[in-house]
This record gives sequence, C-alpha cells and structure tokens, in this order.
Amino acid sequence: MHSGSEKVDFSPMVPCKFHHPKPLKFHHLKPLKFSTTAVPKISAAISVGDKLPDATLSYFDSSDELKTVSISELTSNKKAILFSVPGAFTPTCSQKHLPGFVEKAGELKAKGVDTIACISVNDAFVMKAWKKDLNVGDEVLLLSDGNGDFTKAIGCELDLSDKPIGLGVRSMRYAIYVEDGIVKISNLEEGGAFNIWRRAVRFGLGWVGLGWGGVGWGGEEY
Repeated sequence: MHSGSEKVDFSPMVPCKFHHPKPLKFHHLKPLKFSTTAVPKISAAISVGDKLPDATLSYFDSSDELKTVSISELTSNKKAILFSVPGAFTPTCSQKHLPGFVEKAGELKAKGVDTIACISVNDAFVMKAWKKDLNVGDEVLLLSDGNGDFTKAIGCELDLSDKPIGLGVRSMRYAIYVEDGIVKISNLEEGGAFNIWRRAVRFGLGWVGLGWGGVGWGGEEY
C-alpha cells in the first residue's frame, strides 16, 4: 500500500507506432531454362508415312469420371492433331504452348480436324488439375500417358532426370498431323529446345489451310 506522502505518476504512456505491412508482390513464373545434354534420337522417332502404334491413355471426363481412350479410337477414320508437352504446369507449357492450340482449336475443327489432343507424361489427376487451372474446355483433350508407353513407342522420350527440378523421363515436344492413323506431317523438337512451335504453327496449321498464325517463341524453355 502507498503511504499518504507518496505520489503516483500518472504521466501518459508513449503511443506505440504501427507500420502498415507492405503489399505482397506476385511475379509471373519465368520459364525453366535447361541446356539438355540428353539429346533424343530424332531419327528413331515417328516419321511421315508411319502408322501410329496403339496405346491407352487416360483422362477425366466432364462428369469427373476416370476414362481411357486408345490411340486408334482417337485417330481411326479421323483427322487428328496430337501434340505433346514436357510437363503440365511448367511455365511455357501453361502460358504459351497449350493456350496456342486452344486458341486455334475452333479454326482447326472448322477446317475438318476431328481430334486435337495434348499428351503428357503426367498422371490423369495432374492433367485434370491443369485443365481446370487453365479453364480449358473440351475443344482440346488433355490426355495422360502416365507411364510413357505411347511416348516411348513413337521414340519421343526425353530424359531430364539429370536436371535439378526432377522431371525424370518426359516427352519431347512434337506436333503431328494424322489421317486415319497414318502420320502425314510431323514436327519434332531437338534436345530440350522449344523451337518447333514456329514450324508447328507455320506448317502444322497450314496442314488444314490456316497458315502462319503468328504464335511462336524460341529458346530452351519448358
């Protein structure tokens, strides 16, 4: 207890200073750049005049049910464009490669193409999530070649297991135009460089009379 002679100090407290937090900054993902040492053997890959080997791919349909489809179902008695990406969610594949085909899908189908399919060595769950993330409709099928069976059968496997990001064995980029299961035109990348796209658009979209669409980029990007 305080005695009557003691004085209690009621001087005001020094106010605390609060600093507003700085806003978070979000940056666009930069392409992953590799200088691959494992150059695929282009000469062993699928070529014009070859019949596509059959294989089973998987996907989730609009009812969220896991389905399978064979290469023969996709291409028999049909005109089809099949293209591949090294991996779902990788920056260049997400920002340029797949959107480029989605953008042109209506024109391609108006010219008589029955099937447009993106194939990747990813599981069906990853492909489903990627499709949802990019809001891709049914104009382009996103198909899983999870074990790489089809990719290996056409000689397009790309070993990226020596890269720090851990991609493992994936598919090189390719774009092939098929009529009734027979390859009519084939565009394959070399190594890890993403330089086929200009050829795929200039010549690939020209397959059905669309010509050069102006969508393209280059460099060793994924």
